[in-house]
Parts: sequence; C-alpha cells; structure tokens
Amino acid sequence: MHASSKPAALLQLGFRPFFLGGALYAALAIPLWIAGFFGHLGGLQPAGGWLIWHQHEMLFGFGGAIVAGFLLTAVQNWTGVPGLAGRPLALLAGIWLAARLAWLLNAPLWLLIPLDLAFFPAVAISMAISLGKVKQTRNYPIVLVLALLAVANLVALIGLQQGDYSLLRQGSQGALWLVVALMSLIGGRVIPFFTSRGLGRNTQPQPIEWLDNALLVGSIVLSLLMLSGFGLKQQLWQAPLYALLAAGHGVRLLRWHDRGLWQVPLLWSLHLAYAWLVIALLAMTCWHLGWSIGFSQATHLLAIGSMSGLILAMTARVTLGHTGRPLQPPASMSVAFLFINLAVPARVWLTSVWPQPGYWVAAICWGIAFGLFLWHYAPMLTRMRIDGRPG
Repeated sequence: MHASSKPAALLQLGFRPFFLGGALYAALAIPLWIAGFFGHLGGLQPAGGWLIWHQHEMLFGFGGAIVAGFLLTAVQNWTGVPGLAGRPLALLAGIWLAARLAWLLNAPLWLLIPLDLAFFPAVAISMAISLGKVKQTRNYPIVLVLALLAVANLVALIGLQQGDYSLLRQGSQGALWLVVALMSLIGGRVIPFFTSRGLGRNTQPQPIEWLDNALLVGSIVLSLLMLSGFGLKQQLWQAPLYALLAAGHGVRLLRWHDRGLWQVPLLWSLHLAYAWLVIALLAMTCWHLGWSIGFSQATHLLAIGSMSGLILAMTARVTLGHTGRPLQPPASMSVAFLFINLAVPARVWLTSVWPQPGYWVAAICWGIAFGLFLWHYAPMLTRMRIDGRPG
C-alpha cells in the first residue's frame, strides 16, 4: 500500500478511535451526569432523564467503545487477518458517536433506537468474519457475548420506548455482567501474561481450564438473571452464585500474584482492578443475604473499581504496545491509577454520609484519572506508530 493511500493515523486500527472516544466520553459524562442530576444544567434533559442516561451510557457508550476498540485490535493479533481500518472503521466510530449524541440531545426515538442498536451487531459481525476466516473456535464465545450485549441493549431500548424503568435497568445490569464475562475471559489470558512479561519471569501460572470456563459461564448466567429481572430481586438462593464466583476469581488472583508487581504501575493497576471484582462479588453476596450493603454500592464497586479500573490499566498498556512505544507509561499515570481507585470509596461510601459533595469528590477523582490518560495518550492515538509499522 502506498503511503498516500494509508488511512489517517486515527483510523489505522480499532483501538485508536474507540480508546480516544471512550476516554473522552468518560471524562465528560460523569461531571455532566452529576451536574444534571443535581439540577445545574437548566432545561437540558437527555433521553430518559439523567439517571437513565447515566445507567445506559456508562455501559453501552463508554464501556461499549472500549470493548470494541480492544477486540477489533486484538482479533488481528489472534487471527493474522487485517483489522478493521479506514472507511469501515470510520463508519463504525461514526455510528457510535451519533448514538451518543442522540441520547444526550434527546433525539426522536425513531432516530435514536436504530443508531444505538446498530453498534454491537456491527462489532460482532466484524469479529465473526475475522475469526471465521481462520476457524478460530477458541474465541467464538466472544462473538456470543457481543451478541448478548446487543440483546441487552435491545431490552434497554424497549424500556426507553415504553417508559419502563425496570426494563432499562435490566438491560444495563445485564450488560455490566456481560462486560464482566469479557473481563474474565480476556483478563484470564492477559493479566498473568503481562505480569510475567513485565517482571521478566520465564514462566507464568498455567490456566485451570475448568475454572476459566466456569467463571465465564457464571458471569453469563448472572447477566441472564439481570436481563430477566430475577437478578435485581434480593433472593437468598442467589447468594451462593456470587460467593462461588468470588472464590473462583480470588483463586485466580492469588495464583497470579507476584510481590514484584507492586513496583510496576501497569501491573498493580491491573491486579487491583481485578481485586475490586472479587470485592464486588462478595458485596453482591452480602446484599442477597440481606446484610448491610446496598445493590447500588455493590454495582459501583464493580463498575468503577473493576470495569473502569481495568479499562484504564488496559488502555494505557495496549496503546503503548500498539503504537510501538516501550511499555513504560508516563510517570503521572500512576496518579491516574490511584485516582480511579479513590473514586470507588468516594462513590460507594462517602456519598452515603455526605451525599452531594461525595458525588462531586468521586467525579473529580474520576475526571483526574481519565483527564491524565487523555493528556498523555491522545497524541499517541492520533499519530502514526513511532516505529513506522502499520497499526
């Protein structure tokens, strides 16, 4: 390919537009949500109102962008099939952006719903085509999870169309546990690999196949419970499901641990995010047992500490690797990793004793974390690889 026919840097590979767009959306959306929720934005009302917008967009908007960026990049490494780039990638990113604007600006549902519905099926089809070309059955479950994310979004959008808050909640919560399924699947592969590589170890803990499969299936089961509405009901019989998954993920975390990782920001940020998953599962166990923790608290342990913490750590590392840079993040990214973790107690506990200021403290911590990422990584994502290779 001639240099003049290459796509612009931002459209070279999926991680570029979606990591940038997802991080920018995250940095803007949380302060916007807090300001809107407390009535500081006048007449501006997104589709469904601020609470619905927040629940949907942090999963399907922010989370969806990062999931797409990571998978559309990783599938090229897995299969050797060139990843989505150029105009097709621009079209997919444009659909994602248009849907975000449609939600925020309260566009007519005849426009908003088709725009928002199109994204996950398009990502799933792109993944399926790449995997199918080399018959890589090992990664077919990822296509299943993407298809289920499309179903979860459909449930949420039906709720929006019908004004049914419970359906909106079921769709968003179902999506959260599907993201956990991806975290379990991908994290189980890359966290021990990154840890051994980052510490210069010659070996890494071998996976326990039955445990890995059980954790993936368990996360999908929890997602289906949420989609059906049963997962939103406080029921004693569900507590053992969460406790078993907490134990399984805890075993993984202990097997992956190496004392040296606490000296490496790109590693301790990954392990700490995975630890929040164990804590969130234990919190959900306690909620179903009727102990003194709320469903929202448990959910935010998962959504901020684990999902968003893992997103920040993974995007920081993946961007370095795929732009040809040494795996050494800017020094202030340690501050970003610290602040995303400080946002967890601020949102989960501080808001219960000091409500409005607590939300703002959490939002500021979150904003610092993603602001630092954008400051350092936006130039990397919008410029060609420094080693001259494509991607």
